[in-house]
Amino acid sequence: MRKIHNFINGSSVSFSKNELIVDDPSTGEGIAKVVLSSVEDFNKVIESSKKAQVIWSQTTPLKRSRILSNYKNLIEKNINELASIVSEEHGKTLADAKGSVTRGLEVVEFACGIPHLLKGEFSQNVGTNIDSWSIRQPLGICAGITPFNFPAMVPMWMYPIAIACGNSFILKPSEKDPSCSLRLAELFSEAGLPDGIFNVINGDKEVVNLILNSQDISSVSFVGSTPVAKYIYETSAKNGKRVQALGGAKNHLVVMPDANLNQAVDGIIGAGYGSAGERCMAISVAVAVGDIADELVSKIHSEAQKLKVSPWTDENSDMGPVISKEHKEKIENYISIGVKEGATLVEDGRKFKIQGYENGYFVGPTLFDNVTKDMTIYKEEIFGPVVSVIRAKNYDEAINLVNDHDYGNGTSIYTSDGEISRHFTTHSKIGMVGVNVPIPVPMAFHSFGGWKQSLFGDHSVHGMEGIHFYTKLKTVTSRWPKSIQSGPEFVLPTN
Repeated sequence: MRKIHNFINGSSVSFSKNELIVDDPSTGEGIAKVVLSSVEDFNKVIESSKKAQVIWSQTTPLKRSRILSNYKNLIEKNINELASIVSEEHGKTLADAKGSVTRGLEVVEFACGIPHLLKGEFSQNVGTNIDSWSIRQPLGICAGITPFNFPAMVPMWMYPIAIACGNSFILKPSEKDPSCSLRLAELFSEAGLPDGIFNVINGDKEVVNLILNSQDISSVSFVGSTPVAKYIYETSAKNGKRVQALGGAKNHLVVMPDANLNQAVDGIIGAGYGSAGERCMAISVAVAVGDIADELVSKIHSEAQKLKVSPWTDENSDMGPVISKEHKEKIENYISIGVKEGATLVEDGRKFKIQGYENGYFVGPTLFDNVTKDMTIYKEEIFGPVVSVIRAKNYDEAINLVNDHDYGNGTSIYTSDGEISRHFTTHSKIGMVGVNVPIPVPMAFHSFGGWKQSLFGDHSVHGMEGIHFYTKLKTVTSRWPKSIQSGPEFVLPTN
């Protein structure tokens, strides 16, 4: 069984003897051992990051951009390998994995424009013969703590921009699927990135706490559940760090009576069951408005039954397993709670088995109807292939459901009415809004982030929000008096 080490100062290395088994979710069998890093590992990472960052911060943005451009080319060249690494350890289909790597790659492409993105502002004559301008400078050492569900894309939301801005970056990936992060670090080194600028440290909560309490780390970026995001935010802020902590979600997709129903159903199927529902932008609640509900539920059920659930090695797979045995049990418990609380179970994904993969962590597509807002399955994030349909009498009731929920990550509406669409995009209290699209994920040159219990901190990730998060603003006000060596050659013309 292969051993997964850390990536410190350009080399694969670890000092701790503690290890954790990494499973193949399709079979339930261990495929690797990942090191659970010690204080010694962490101290080596800090030492490496601190020394390298001083030199890197003085490297011109243009040179940083050229290294990032080389890195972009290497990711494109190795995208199939990276996707396979993701699929093997996470379980998602190869097409889904490749798509996620591509979305991360787009952030690298955005970061290549860093010479332009770091340009400041200038005002001449803010006072008599006084000019003022602003510049953005790096923070120092930045850290990222990332989840299991997107082991390529989510880290790439963070470190390319942080590094482009002149910082060094320490990544703590999920211990459930860490290999892709290490391969990305190797490729960055191959692209010409100096040793120590991008370090990867594996581990569990012990390493997380070392990051949060380190006086050498200036900022922490996090994506995960809301309780952990809140803990990350509070602990980091207490230690004087800049924080962006993205939490959980309960994304609603509103289907109006005038919607293109086939498009809406296709969107719900892809956004609700894709990646086995293990994504913060998954559509977990479909809000059926008016008399469209019965037909909507029938069509979702029909299409869900057509989905092929199988290992990622099956090129025809639509949906793979969930990440672990514990998570499978958690999802199945939520389904049982939904039945107990009175929701109508239209399609039951519990105890889903595939011949030859009986020990895999598979949960089939699950559909509930007649869900109410006081039910557990409506209030809490399940993070699995479970879609709940809640019925609303009219648009007003539908948007109130969206706005009254504790989470505010993403939402969508399907309608042919421009007035309704405009009202929804303006008045929904949600960070990311879609119209006739199921997953309103912004492109890399915009920024990703929710509202309410879905985001702790002042900045979203990537785009210009990312540039601002990973830099400090400095404003200079300057006046130049007449030179003390003022001879005739220093006299200014009168016009």
